[in-house]
Amino acid sequence: MSIRIEEITGLENMLLQYHLILQLNPSMAESRYRELLQQMLPNGYRMVGAFIGNSCVGLSGFWVSAKLYSGKYLEVDNFVVDEAYRSEGIGKLLSDWMHTEAQRLNCDTIMLDAYVTNSAAHKFYFREGFHIKSLHFYKSL
Repeated sequence: MSIRIEEITGLENMLLQYHLILQLNPSMAESRYRELLQQMLPNGYRMVGAFIGNSCVGLSGFWVSAKLYSGKYLEVDNFVVDEAYRSEGIGKLLSDWMHTEAQRLNCDTIMLDAYVTNSAAHKFYFREGFHIKSLHFYKSL
């Protein structure tokens, strides 16, 4: 199985990955996905995908910013591998790509949020060298 990692550019190409976003966020309507991407893209949101042939089987969004406690950082966002392809090294390939991209961009850190109920993701991120530095608090409006 030949897997290639490449950046997914443009709103329409990102919208084609809705099937994977649904695996992470099952209740997200496609119209909401479009609306959020339209808000995120002007703020530097980017996306990378893992492809087998023409099929995207894993993806992650990301952006680069800076905070006082972390310095310049690459933030991983909506990291998901298709259920049919999990435990085949695709997540590792995506993670390695983002690590290399963060280094290329002279970032000090890589950070991400993971749903508290997603223990499989927690194990993966710990294996990848991440640690818990803080708690991310959330308040709905």
